[in-house]
Amino acid sequence: MKRTHHCNQLRPAQIGQSVTLSGWVHSRRDLGGLIFIDIRDREGRTQTVFDPSDMAPELFQQAGLLRGECVVSVTGKVRARPAGTANPKIATGEIEIAAAALEVLNMADVLPFPVDDPEVARTVNEELRLQYRYLDLRRPEMARNLRLRSKVASATRVYFDERGFLEVETPTLFKSTPEGAREFLVPSRAQPGKFYALPQSPQQFKQILMVAGVEKYFQLARCYRDEDQRADRQLEFTQIDLEMSFIEREDIYELIEGLLRRIWKTALDIDVPAPFKRLTYQEALNRYGIDKPDTRFGLELADLTEDFRASKFKVFSGAIAAGGVVKAINAKGMADATQGQIETMTEYAKSFGAKGLAYIKVEKGEWKSPIVKFFNETEKQALSTKLKIEEGDLLLFAADQWLNACEILGKIRLYCADVLKTRGQLVLPANRFDFLWVVDFPLLTFDKEQNRWYSSHHPFTAPVAEDIPLLTTDPRKVRGQHYDIVVNGIELGGGSIRIHQPAVQKLVFEQVLQIPPDLVQARFGYMLEAFRYGAPPHGGIALGFDRLNAILCGASSIRDVIAFPKTAKGADLMTDSPAGVDPKQLRELYLEQKLPKKE
Repeated sequence: MKRTHHCNQLRPAQIGQSVTLSGWVHSRRDLGGLIFIDIRDREGRTQTVFDPSDMAPELFQQAGLLRGECVVSVTGKVRARPAGTANPKIATGEIEIAAAALEVLNMADVLPFPVDDPEVARTVNEELRLQYRYLDLRRPEMARNLRLRSKVASATRVYFDERGFLEVETPTLFKSTPEGAREFLVPSRAQPGKFYALPQSPQQFKQILMVAGVEKYFQLARCYRDEDQRADRQLEFTQIDLEMSFIEREDIYELIEGLLRRIWKTALDIDVPAPFKRLTYQEALNRYGIDKPDTRFGLELADLTEDFRASKFKVFSGAIAAGGVVKAINAKGMADATQGQIETMTEYAKSFGAKGLAYIKVEKGEWKSPIVKFFNETEKQALSTKLKIEEGDLLLFAADQWLNACEILGKIRLYCADVLKTRGQLVLPANRFDFLWVVDFPLLTFDKEQNRWYSSHHPFTAPVAEDIPLLTTDPRKVRGQHYDIVVNGIELGGGSIRIHQPAVQKLVFEQVLQIPPDLVQARFGYMLEAFRYGAPPHGGIALGFDRLNAILCGASSIRDVIAFPKTAKGADLMTDSPAGVDPKQLRELYLEQKLPKKE
């Protein structure tokens, strides 16, 4: 019984045709002496009818023994459904198949959870879903996610092919470069005591491809990072990775805006306006308290440093005297915040090292807070003007060093937005996507504990040309040619123009990052040598493919757009991995297994 049509194909135009459908039993209903069986495949589902008056008793009996998810083939004639029984919820709802033959390809045991219930994701334990992932993927929501992911991958490849890019696969057995995240190591059997590392990104290979004259490279790259899991992190993940020669930042912006517009149109039929908004790193922190701001709502930070420089409220004036700032946000309509909500926000502040959280509630025409008595009329007027204070507002303050103050209020801003959304006081339009570029990041960040500079992005990021002399005199002021693409408060990806002069790269490694010359040679010597033979100016970017698809699918976790993801503890529950290995395998790799002692 060879399948003639898929289960979302038949329409009234096929009435009278003899067809064969194959798929899974989606549901079975015994009604009035008739058996109705919906057959489902990845395209959709179709109703079939078993009528005992039109078939042998054993065939009708066989149909009655079927249960959900049995695999079957059914042959019969297409006919119109009786008047008043059409199902507008499915595309094949105007027709049904009068069954004449049935082949049971495989019986199914009782399932651990239903695959036809849209509430499964909310009501079934996720670990159970991951253990039986092959069943979870049968659910329409998950099948839709995989289909959309495939469509986005195809659109990405077509887009880059149209623009002259070459898709090049880079190795997944690389060398250890422990400057970044923790790596997965792979022992070498042929060279005892030596290890490969799974790549955190194809960064170095794609730069070498530029030296090789490829000029335009991309791939959907598999990457690996041995780090703690979150809703938007996995041990192994996919990124849209690309690199271009002879370009400037503007070329990357135009290219990626075109790609994202193509993807959003393909996946959601939404026309995304371009060019995208741009914010400097400094402006993003000053206004939103975070370098990946959600700009769909206000609650912006206000700077009150100059207004409180001479204040009698020593918490504010003291912070300013120590080189810090005073910032505030107005959580409109949250003066009735519960004590629990205030405590939550206070804990956010304390997590950044603050001693507490100063706030003012505006209720019944009064400013309610013990700190108000320290403010003079000029300071009160500054607050009223800059924060646009009204009845029912909640004013929240941070007095600290600039970055800390921004980040404290940035965290509190997002918390307040969540509270207001839950109350219905902040409603974000459906299918609104606010894209923006965050640019002009600091090239370097100082680590007080280690008393050294480290790269804000990665050590291959080029400084802004006019800032190169500052590398050895005032590294704090050096801007990097780094850029992040953000949508609705989610970082989709980041990239940079790279250092292509070997002398500048060596300077950054050895003098700025203080990596010993012998270590530089061991880890990056081949790159520095390659640059000596004519490296073109180049730059690129990588976009998180899993994260991008989660946004398009409206999924809260990237696990819902990955076919076989790991749990939060890095386990694959379906295959029970990671797992132990035979001692013989360890001996072949010259490894000895030593398990941690039980406490």
